Amino acid sequence: MSAATDGPHGPLDLLAALFEGEGSAEYLGEEVTQAGHMLQAGALAEAAGAPAHLVAAALLHDIGHFHGTVTGRDLMEGGLDNRHSHTGADWLARWFGPEVTEPVRLHVAAKRYLCTAEPGYVDLLSEASVHTLRVQGGPMTTEQARAFEALPGAADAVAVRRWDERAKDPLTDTPDFAHFRPLLAPLLRGDG
Repeated sequence: MSAATDGPHGPLDLLAALFEGEGSAEYLGEEVTQAGHMLQAGALAEAAGAPAHLVAAALLHDIGHFHGTVTGRDLMEGGLDNRHSHTGADWLARWFGPEVTEPVRLHVAAKRYLCTAEPGYVDLLSEASVHTLRVQGGPMTTEQARAFEALPGAADAVAVRRWDERAKDPLTDTPDFAHFRPLLAPLLRGDG
């Protein structure tokens, strides 16, 4: 069965299971669960009128915390960068094109970029996000920031990053994963 048909055990079922299972765990020192954070980011993108691929990237941006040898807990407690942005983008590339995966891949770099490009941005970061910023390399140098700006998907990654940082409100009522399935289904590649 191709990804485009997404029948039982297809990519959207797998993603839904991650949101309901591992996603229900705490989110790296934040007051929301991992799934709650990602659902909030997707909802913020949707409310902003973002195109479907960008809503998908916002929704799925932290999926890499569920994969790889270094966990999110290792990131917070051990100071080891789990490179979740790259792990997640690579994992999602089985089903989604670069319009979804590149903003996911670049969302950590976008945090580092914004801390350089916008004085005061670091003041908007949660305590946990400040901690991970240090682990992930800190603010970019001016040269790194210029190189980041030239990357395809950089502007979309910055948008995802802004929703990411706002998506940590434990009192926000967010839609569940099923709400996003109709948006995600047309984005699936037929060869996944």
